[in-house]
Amino acid sequence: MLKTVIVNKTMPIPADTAWSAIAGIGGLERWFPVISACRVIGDGVGALRILTLAAGGEMTDRIELIDHSRRRLQYNRIESPFGVSHYLGTVTVGETVDGGSVVEWMVDIDAELVSQELLDFVHQAITAGVAGLELDLLESVASSSASETL
Repeated sequence: MLKTVIVNKTMPIPADTAWSAIAGIGGLERWFPVISACRVIGDGVGALRILTLAAGGEMTDRIELIDHSRRRLQYNRIESPFGVSHYLGTVTVGETVDGGSVVEWMVDIDAELVSQELLDFVHQAITAGVAGLELDLLESVASSSASETL
């Protein structure tokens, strides 16, 4: 049964800055509290992203698409401790009229039995991760501004 989880977040961060962080593929351990380590093998499409979960276990993503013109990244979770047969994540970064960004993180999940508990966990994890991305980028912008004024 295919289910979709979508998280949208508007940020006071330029879209190109947000996209650059996401297109870099790695760094998820800085954004997602449920991830304790993120290791990337390879570059670009076809790269593997190995995520170590804070609670134990690993997940592996294969990068399927990096479209810089549309600011869109897609990954296929090929290994997961959650017993899903299909997990396709799509992250898109849009630009707001005031120069900020909108990050949409969408996940299509297919499993024989997709429980509400699993969907809630994925939604909560992505929400926390996108909030962590925003905080990381705001801190980065602040420290860059402080360095420039010195």
